[in-house]
Amino acid sequence: MNALRAFEAVARRGSILQAAAELGVVRGAVRQQIAALEAHFGVALFRRDGRGLVLTEKGRGYAEAVAPAFVLLARASAELEGGRHGRLALGVPSVLAMWWLMPRLAALQAALPQVEIDIMPLTVIEALSGHPELDAVIMGGEYRPSPEIVATPFMADEFGPVAAPGLAARLADGPAGLAGAVGLASRSAPTLWDDWFAESGVPPVRFARQQAFEDLLLAIGAARSGLGVAVVPRIAVEDDIARGALVAPWGFIARPGGYALCRRKSDVASRPLAALAEWLVAAGA
Repeated sequence: MNALRAFEAVARRGSILQAAAELGVVRGAVRQQIAALEAHFGVALFRRDGRGLVLTEKGRGYAEAVAPAFVLLARASAELEGGRHGRLALGVPSVLAMWWLMPRLAALQAALPQVEIDIMPLTVIEALSGHPELDAVIMGGEYRPSPEIVATPFMADEFGPVAAPGLAARLADGPAGLAGAVGLASRSAPTLWDDWFAESGVPPVRFARQQAFEDLLLAIGAARSGLGVAVVPRIAVEDDIARGALVAPWGFIARPGGYALCRRKSDVASRPLAALAEWLVAAGA
């Protein structure tokens, strides 16, 4: 079990040093456990890539089975202690958390009075398998099917380019005008521009310059200031558009998939999570 725990920590963090810090042991102990595990199975689980470690193909498959098993053990132990019955840790994309969920939080708590929900904003959208500390995550178009995850769609998603009114006026001739603009993007959702070009049928353009921000909220703020054009979810800018701070020159188009609540299959019977899913479906209708 100690070897498996060391393997899971290194697989998740990609670093023996970080895994050792998390487990509270020295690096040599982690190396020894990994070496013992590889010797036991007779296969290499990691390969070195620069200064970090990368899972081999067999190591990746093993990690995908080991990580959920540790999550299941931790949850069973916590429930035996009575510590998790009324508390949920929910990961939410920061834009969705701020502009859609937080204005509805009082209604959510009123509908689930026995459940305390911790909202964890996610600046980088990752699958639930990468967040053992979370009970569930909300995913948008980034969601990809996974055998150990149950996804419950609850709301459609639309997205499109937005800009400050002065800049939007210079785009009146159509999307070809984007070639002279600054393209604003977010590292938390790096494919939004590619997705929009693909879904809208607009031929991709080469921007005069591109600038990426750590969070989509920052990209929206930069668009509001007139720096450039950003592709964003409609729910994130409805207030800005209503008061004239931003303009969507070509409107919004549907984004495939919409938003979904992602839970582990082992948690499908959880009453708090089932109640959360029901509330999201009703609120997102």
